[in-house]
Amino acid sequence: MEKDRNKPQRVHEPSAARYDSDDMAAALEVLKKGGIILYPTDTVWGIGCDATNAEAVKKIYELKQRTDSKSMLALVGSAGELQQTVETVPEAAWMLIDAAVNPLTIIYDHPRGLAANLLAEDGSAGIRITGEVFSSTLCRRLRRPLVSTSANISGDKTPRTFSEISKEIIEGVDYVVKYRRDDNTRHTASNIIKVSDSGVIKIIR
Repeated sequence: MEKDRNKPQRVHEPSAARYDSDDMAAALEVLKKGGIILYPTDTVWGIGCDATNAEAVKKIYELKQRTDSKSMLALVGSAGELQQTVETVPEAAWMLIDAAVNPLTIIYDHPRGLAANLLAEDGSAGIRITGEVFSSTLCRRLRRPLVSTSANISGDKTPRTFSEISKEIIEGVDYVVKYRRDDNTRHTASNIIKVSDSGVIKIIR
């Protein structure tokens, strides 16, 4: 029997606190207007925007002082959303997703609908199904993939908690999510694996 790819993903929720609906609404409003936000994910805090909006993606590159030849990844809120964002999800990718214990970003050969300046030079893109409640809900309510890149200037150390994020980044975004700012769990970045359409697997990180 084929697996139900639209069923909810298991949620990795580090905080018992429920996010505030006004906080979610404010973040969504900024995203829909083409702004950029600072928000918690299933790994480290991320700078995000609508991953289909090239101008918004450009704002993140400028804030991070990073060239767009270095692609950024995108988050989706469910397996169903992943299928909408990738032309064909290889069976090897589904197997890796199902087996993953820690957050896993997979690089796919043929994403669709993402901003051109979000893609790598070969046209591929890194996409992760987030299992964290705020970011997954944000993706589902936005109904579009969400850019997620570490909250630091390019070349600087990746902040592992909100308190480690620089003033320059905090003041450079259009909205800073309130949820989980006091979470001092020292999170790490996701594992990254490239899976070609032919099923060839390459471990990146």
